[in-house]
Amino acid sequence: MTSRRPYHHGDLRAELLSRAEETLRERGAGALSLRELARDIGVSPAAPSRHFRTKQALLDALALTGFERLADVIAASQQDAGAPFPERLDAAARAYVDFATTNAALLDLMFSVKHSADAAEVLGRAVHRWSDLLLEVIAGGQREGAVRPGPMERVALPVFAALHGYAGLAVGGFLPPEAMADGLTDVIAATLRGCAPDPPRG
Repeated sequence: MTSRRPYHHGDLRAELLSRAEETLRERGAGALSLRELARDIGVSPAAPSRHFRTKQALLDALALTGFERLADVIAASQQDAGAPFPERLDAAARAYVDFATTNAALLDLMFSVKHSADAAEVLGRAVHRWSDLLLEVIAGGQREGAVRPGPMERVALPVFAALHGYAGLAVGGFLPPEAMADGLTDVIAATLRGCAPDPPRG
């Protein structure tokens, strides 16, 4: 008489997400399958449905955990809240790029996959959490006089674009080896120059 596979397996939801992220990193989102994940973890094929009724629900949950982790690393980079703006932006930029390059497949899922209507609201809050942290860094620079005045959406857009663009180039293998060592430092320096107030007209 064969024993049935367990329906529960510790913290099944966390294990499913962990194994799904491994699959995402190794083989891409197209390779994800709830049935295959169940087999890999050693639970019944029906067990994952208690947490994720569809593959899309799993993808949405992966994206949510990604945004939450991104927000956490940005927040951690700002523990020295009294530092001057250039140091705070440098720390936030390096935290973002490190997350992006370490979790390239997850980041792609977070930003490019169409998420379900059911997940839109909670994902929207998660997106705002990490982006608001970076916006607050820039707003702090404005208050200090280190960042030019103006609407935040216009001042911040080049910062977001520069960091996301650099991360994309790095992940895609488009940066020559000689640019890797100092590339991010150069991007941050250019971003700081772009944020700086216009010099007074003499």
